[in-house]
Amino acid sequence: MRPTSRPVRSRVLLTVATALAGALLVGCTGGGDDAGPGTDTSALQKRLDTAKKTIDDAETVEVSLATSSVPDGVSGLLSAKGKGNHSPAFTGDVKVSTGGATLSAEVVAVDGTVYAKTDITPVYLTIDPASLKAPDPAGLIDADTGLTQILVQTDDLEEGKKSRDGQDVLTSVTGTLPGSVVSQIIPSASKGARFDVTYRLTDDDVLRDATMSGPFYGGSTDVTYTVRLATSDEPIEIEAPARTGGS
Repeated sequence: MRPTSRPVRSRVLLTVATALAGALLVGCTGGGDDAGPGTDTSALQKRLDTAKKTIDDAETVEVSLATSSVPDGVSGLLSAKGKGNHSPAFTGDVKVSTGGATLSAEVVAVDGTVYAKTDITPVYLTIDPASLKAPDPAGLIDADTGLTQILVQTDDLEEGKKSRDGQDVLTSVTGTLPGSVVSQIIPSASKGARFDVTYRLTDDDVLRDATMSGPFYGGSTDVTYTVRLATSDEPIEIEAPARTGGS
């Protein structure tokens, strides 16, 4: 029997080696159920492209950009909420943190100028939002440098968990944004940093909301902004206030 034992043993070893090689090949090529739904980044990007086009093609965009707080001792944007068009122009309410206090103002931004009226000023004054480390609100609606640009500038796309908002089931898409892009929205954002972003899309690829987290005001404290954009086919006209004072 000894003369036949070696060929049998060789066949067994060859079978084991073949099975191992097949397992390794599957692992290296990313096959199997472990690949997950987020591996097709081109499909995810197409959905984000569609969401951007819907917003950019709208006559009017309702904007909400808000955070619960900014780090102690810094000036920064707490919220900007209103309506705008792609002139770009904006009218609404803005709240900033400055000098340890919260300042709220009615704001009109048109033709590159920002006008603000607070509770202590009876007329609109022209202001420089950069001095408060806040964006020009009209710029938020700009198709090239505003909020929607993040939809086509996101890296490391992955499909996340689904969530429910009322009767709608939303798909989450996560990724990262370069600080050079984020700083065009919030000027104080660290340009050399990476920012985490999560989008929530409807089945029709309409953006429900987005959250961006990272060093918006330097230091080690991350801030999270939530963005909501809603569209309308009804045009809105926005003009500079009739009565203004100097900045």
